[in-house]
Amino acid sequence: MSKPVTASVELETPIKREGEDVAKITLRKPAAGELRGLSLADLINMDVDSIIRVLPRISSPTVSEHEVRAMDPADLAACGSEISAFLLPKRLTA
Repeated sequence: MSKPVTASVELETPIKREGEDVAKITLRKPAAGELRGLSLADLINMDVDSIIRVLPRISSPTVSEHEVRAMDPADLAACGSEISAFLLPKRLTA
């Protein structure tokens, strides 16, 4: 079994939480089950609603949907870019 693919995103604007700020999120390549209810095309095209739904499923530390909705747009775009890259075939990313 291969090792999960991950990507780290340094946030321009940290997520404020009680007792800590989240300044970096590690994203894990989603498994098929984590994509349920979503369109792959929408994720590849960085659809905001799709990113908001999938990000809590694949982030560490886990961010809530509410926190994702309040993210800086630049941070949401950075996360969306990494998610989109996870879904592309290897031959397109080489």
